[in-house]
Formats: sequence, structure tokens, C-alpha cells
Amino acid sequence: MAVSKTRAKLVDVARQLFAKNGVDNTTMNDISVASGKGRRTLYTYFKSKEEIYMAVVESELEMLSDALEKVALEKIAPDLKILKLIVLRNGSLRASFFRDIWRVERVRRNFDMHEITLFKQILVEGKEQGLFEVDNIDILADILHYCIKGIEVPYVRGKIGEELDDRQGWEYVAKIVYGALGHK
Repeated sequence: MAVSKTRAKLVDVARQLFAKNGVDNTTMNDISVASGKGRRTLYTYFKSKEEIYMAVVESELEMLSDALEKVALEKIAPDLKILKLIVLRNGSLRASFFRDIWRVERVRRNFDMHEITLFKQILVEGKEQGLFEVDNIDILADILHYCIKGIEVPYVRGKIGEELDDRQGWEYVAKIVYGALGHK
């Protein structure tokens, strides 16, 4: 097995164990046993559980970024794209191993920049189609990103929207976002 495949397998096994048992209840030995790799192999790639945790978070953010990119490329109206991005993103971040937001924050700079870029693209598209009244796309994309990011912690911890079904949540997000975008 190639180096990158072995590392990817270790990250995937750690992701599954973290999701099932929690980060604190998963040991390096658990990851080694579940992956079928020796502890020496595991420690060749990762010096600590913190290091493999950060690799799992980075991997999750890459997968989420790819999923967001697919939404941005869909042949649907820009106003729906914005909502789908927000709902997809927040639903994905509810995984238990994202709960330690300060640890996650260390590895998410690239994700944040990519998300802002996607928002800009969609805002341009919506403005060109006459759906949005936007004066400064760069500033609005930043504000949109940081507003959404600002509710992450309460959302991830189940303090926002836990009692809402998907339709209700979608309606509330739409009201706020469409109001900010001057949606027509």
C-alpha cells in the first residue's frame, strides 16, 4: 500500500472512531487495531492523537469544500445555491468531532477562503440575473461568510434549530439571507 493510501486509511479509520466513540474516548491503539496497522506504522504518520485529529478535521473540511463546490456549479438559481450552501455546510459541521471549534479553527483557513470565493461567484451570478441588489460583492461575501460562521458554535452544540425540521430551518435561513441580499 502506498504511503498516501496508508495515511488516508488511518485518517478514515480515525474519522469513523471519532464519530462513533468521540475523540476523547478513542485511543491511538484503537485506531491502530481498527485499521489493521501496527502502532509503529500509525506513529510513523502521526506523532499524537491531536495530529491525527487535525488530519481528520482537514480531510472533513476538504470533503465539505468539494461538496460546496458541486452546489455552486449546479444549474439552479443563485438564490437557491446560497441556501443550499448554508444548509449543507451547517449540517456537515454538526459532527461531534467539530465541537472543539478552537482546534478546528487552526486548520480551516483554506476552507474559509474557498467558501468566500464561492459566495462571491454566486453573488455575481445572482446580481447579473437581477435576483440580488448588491453594491459590493466582496464585502457582502465576507459578511455572509462571517455571519454564518458566527452561528456555528451554537449550531454545532445544538443550541440553534434543534427542534426545527429541514423545511422550517430552510424558511428561516431564506428570510434572513434573502433580506440581506435584497432578493427580488
